Amino acid sequence: MASFTTPRASLMLATLCCAFHSTVHAGFVDDGKGSLELRNFYFDRDFHGDSATQSRRGEWAQGLMLKLQSGFTPGAVGFGLDAVGMLGVKLDSSPDRSGTGLLPRGADKRAVDDYSKAVATFKAKMSETEARVGGLSPQLPLLASNYSRLFPQWFNGAQLVSKDLEKFTFTALEVDSTKLRDSTDYEDLTAMAQQGAYSTTVTSDRLYYLGVDYQLLKNLTLSLHTSQLEDLFRRHFAGFKYRIWVGPGEVFTEWRYFSAKEQGRDLLGKVDNRTLSTNFGYSIKGHTFSGGYQKVSGDTAYAYVGGTDTYLFSEQQVSTFALANERAWMTRYDYDFAALGIPGLAFNLRYVKGDQVDPANISSVKARALRASGGEGGEWERTTDLSYVIQSGTFKNVSLRWRNATMRSNFADAADENRIILGYTLAF
Repeated sequence: MASFTTPRASLMLATLCCAFHSTVHAGFVDDGKGSLELRNFYFDRDFHGDSATQSRRGEWAQGLMLKLQSGFTPGAVGFGLDAVGMLGVKLDSSPDRSGTGLLPRGADKRAVDDYSKAVATFKAKMSETEARVGGLSPQLPLLASNYSRLFPQWFNGAQLVSKDLEKFTFTALEVDSTKLRDSTDYEDLTAMAQQGAYSTTVTSDRLYYLGVDYQLLKNLTLSLHTSQLEDLFRRHFAGFKYRIWVGPGEVFTEWRYFSAKEQGRDLLGKVDNRTLSTNFGYSIKGHTFSGGYQKVSGDTAYAYVGGTDTYLFSEQQVSTFALANERAWMTRYDYDFAALGIPGLAFNLRYVKGDQVDPANISSVKARALRASGGEGGEWERTTDLSYVIQSGTFKNVSLRWRNATMRSNFADAADENRIILGYTLAF
């Protein structure tokens, strides 16, 4: 039977096709955005101590990261795609100074001349619920992706975040591998070594995560999260965050409580940890004064996923201050020079002191001496951070940051560190 289309039907079909294409284009493409981030990074850490296997780590590298983020197609369920391409280039390195986390290196400890990697993330959105599958870089209490070098740490998996219920944010996550900040390949998940407290040779191929954040009041948030690193450990988190204006300034506090226990086949052996990390502060006219107390309890060190950040207030550039039984006191001062009419210029100074460290599972020469004498470990670290972002003119959005750290310890080699980061982000 022959088929035919009338001129009117053809016109209607063409109109519908154009309208559909226009709508999809408006959602998927026109609502999309992109950016090119350039990060020039110099890293230098000097170790002091007779037991240091490497006296210095120092490298210089250039990173380029292109991000493309689509909008969502129209309809009850919108679909989209995000893609990130990264290129790292060696500017200076040598086998005796490699291992900074800026560049991959081979068995001969020589850093590669350049490396590249890419991740893609498919996404879907319905109302205030969004699902993402593929490359993930979460910032969650029990899984905080590290971005302290050229590129972020990535995970492969699926994530669901829902804000459909007023005042609540629900998060569900499952990941099976990670691409470390200086790696081009996905690898199995591990635990952070924590100075020898946990083995990094045992791996897991699955992490499950559930979390809920409840904004009880405009300035008060309560959180409960749980995760399971299959056959290694299970972790829980409870959080409390509160801010209130007092006089001309703002008072704030945050309490973070973590617990960890071995799970499944117990491939790590015993995991028994409870950690309370707190922060209190006051902000007024560009000044922010803050500090807190932290205590690690249980038989083992704070347990977390390899390569990630700790989500502890104590974490510094060199030390995390989260070993078995460790107690830490933190103090911090921040100043925003916009209060003096210099927007873009910021400064902070931090100091953390830790003591009561149980050296039983620390794998260092100093720790062995401490164990022999029945002593406890102690450490301190001071860091300064000065940054400036140009606000206007030809070089608008160019940033320069200097980070300096000094760490001393009676169970680990002392270290002095400098990081200089020149950055620029072009959004389009």
